[in-house]
Amino acid sequence: MLKKLFIIGLLLVGCSSDNGYPTLDGTSIDVTAPGKLLVINYWAVWCAPCRKEIPELNELAAHHVDKLDVLGVNFDGSQGETLRSEITKLGIQFPSFIRDPRVTWGLEPVSILPETLIISPDGTLLHRLIGPQTLSSIEALL
Repeated sequence: MLKKLFIIGLLLVGCSSDNGYPTLDGTSIDVTAPGKLLVINYWAVWCAPCRKEIPELNELAAHHVDKLDVLGVNFDGSQGETLRSEITKLGIQFPSFIRDPRVTWGLEPVSILPETLIISPDGTLLHRLIGPQTLSSIEALL
């Protein structure tokens, strides 16, 4: 009997609608209902405009802790220690997803870097920004 209950429990967990996307720091964010604004930035270590934009995003995250979360997505799909090393090299001070959440909004893969998505607290895609952003350009949209 316990074995049957265990198997049923596993099946139910496997079929649940978990919209959480894991971050490198071990947290998970439900992008369909995050509860506050999300600013999701796509970056790569070799991308010069990305390197210029990251300090702006760090400042945005620091200035608006209660209003929004800034998150990154590595364009090259780096994982583990490679991802940690790239984050350190670029001075990224915000969490990075380890899986790309853009499928949630039916978006095609990134083709131009940097790209930034602004997601509402209820999970709606509000803005898709192509090219480098500044603190003031993003704040103007909030």
